[in-house]
Amino acid sequence: MNHPGTSGLIFREPELWEKSRAGRCAVSIPGSDVETAPLNQEFTRDDVDLPELYEVDMVRHYTRLSQWNFGIDSGMYPLGSCTMKYNPKTNEAQASRDALASVHPLAGEPYTQGALKLMYDLERQLSAITGYDAVTLQPAAGAHGELTGMLIIHAYHEKNNDQRSKVLIPDTAHGTNPASVTLCGYEAVNVDSGEEGILTPEAVEAVMDEDTAGIMVTNPNTLGLFERNIREIADIVHAKGGLVYGDGANMNAIMGIVKPADIGIDVMHLNLHKTFSTPHGGGGPGSGPVGVTKALEPFLPVPIVEKNGENYTLTCDRPDSIGRLHTFYGHFGIMVRAYSYILSMGAEGLKNASQYAVLNANYLKESLKETLNLPFDKPCMHECVFNDKKQQAYHISTMDIAKRLLDYGFHPPTVYFPLVVDGSFMLEPTETESRETLDQFVQAVQAISREAAETPDLLHSAPNLTKVTRLDEVSAARKPCLKG
Repeated sequence: MNHPGTSGLIFREPELWEKSRAGRCAVSIPGSDVETAPLNQEFTRDDVDLPELYEVDMVRHYTRLSQWNFGIDSGMYPLGSCTMKYNPKTNEAQASRDALASVHPLAGEPYTQGALKLMYDLERQLSAITGYDAVTLQPAAGAHGELTGMLIIHAYHEKNNDQRSKVLIPDTAHGTNPASVTLCGYEAVNVDSGEEGILTPEAVEAVMDEDTAGIMVTNPNTLGLFERNIREIADIVHAKGGLVYGDGANMNAIMGIVKPADIGIDVMHLNLHKTFSTPHGGGGPGSGPVGVTKALEPFLPVPIVEKNGENYTLTCDRPDSIGRLHTFYGHFGIMVRAYSYILSMGAEGLKNASQYAVLNANYLKESLKETLNLPFDKPCMHECVFNDKKQQAYHISTMDIAKRLLDYGFHPPTVYFPLVVDGSFMLEPTETESRETLDQFVQAVQAISREAAETPDLLHSAPNLTKVTRLDEVSAARKPCLKG
């Protein structure tokens, strides 16, 4: 079988201080044309303890560290619920242009017209894609967007003198949904999905009342299934004066096909790193724009980007606004990348991205359903969820399969989420993976399944070829080793 995994060179790499030798220098500093001045005698080089290395030692150090990591530029990243799509390098090129990268937020409106126009245009592009009347780019990440949306819902009920105490959250929601609800002072009320893995109108109607502010719906949900009852559910919530919040983290499955505003969702956040091809992970920066209907537009955070004639301005004249979310307007560099992606793809390209994402997920589902157990055997959207039921007879768990995939050269998928499926094994191939890569992945999982029956100990000890082998998961979480 042909797969990307190998047992080739894995370099040992010490800390820079261990490689340091007195007198070595990585750069030749040109002679100074001004007089030198001594540093404060209380502050010496010895106090700083900087390592001293040749250039080649420094370059090899960071190159070797980079080879310990796995990234989207290395191979397939099938993390379900995360949409680890490939980021085209043209987006990075545009964001790195001096005219954009050097813009300072305190430069003043006369000197930032290009940046303001870009943000203004991006908001309208996202409005056209989602169907919302207005969009804010301010939230710094998806979870921040969730909080923003819930603050808007809270402000709406407050304005109407009808503040409420509860919010409905399906069991297939993302884990940050209950946190956002709680931060806004609401109680999270769980709603169980039906036998088909989606919400039923009956379940929502049974718990929806005049003290419920609304519902948070992830659509498609974390089982990779489209909530086809969403219109009826929205009608039930609206009839009791509530609002519908849409978790748009899975927009990569419906972009260009479904406009959330048209199916009854009042407010929704987007993850630019999941749907619009900006960098993902590493702690940020991120971007989680929020779209709203006309009725909720007055509550958007300030400042607002407005166009007056040919000029663009930032205004804070919004008495009902939820206020500022952070110091400036948002993470501008991430916006540039999303803007570049939208312009380079065009409307038809964005739609195709969703179509191929759904096609790839269904291809994996059909290719692996005889190998892994498939709790919901029906057409999926951008992701599909298996579990380890078939392998349990050999005392092999989802974690064992995931660890063994590392030896085959693949990053493992999301495991043990969503919680509604025991031992879940959640795959999202995204639209950017070729059929050849998907076939390699399928062959690897099939080979691991055979190993589960024939040589289970091999899986219990996996990974066996990586720099770091099987870890004590609990100790690794509680006492992480941050050294090489």
